[in-house]
Amino acid sequence: MTLFQFLLLLLTIGFEVLGTVSLKLSHGFTKLIPSLLVIVGYGVSFYLLAALLKQGAPIGIIYAIWSGLGTVAIVLIGYLVWQEKLSMPTLIGIALVIIGVVLINLTTESAH
Repeated sequence: MTLFQFLLLLLTIGFEVLGTVSLKLSHGFTKLIPSLLVIVGYGVSFYLLAALLKQGAPIGIIYAIWSGLGTVAIVLIGYLVWQEKLSMPTLIGIALVIIGVVLINLTTESAH
């Protein structure tokens, strides 16, 4: 994966996180602006994800990083913004996700 592709992937993750946070803020799609942000966030995220795959980026690697970092970001936002509790197993799981993403990037030949 090239540096450009990696930066595009981070942008893709950012839009996915925007969509997920907005989903909570939409209160079941009863609030207009957050509901629109759900559509924009997920729409742009999937568009960028498709663009990465069109460039030949490896789907397994891309999806692992996209879902892993997106999950970590959402858990941290939930903790920081909505004071959601994090148990020790949750913290261990987050650490394992981060370790997994790092290992994927350091050891996968197609990631370089």
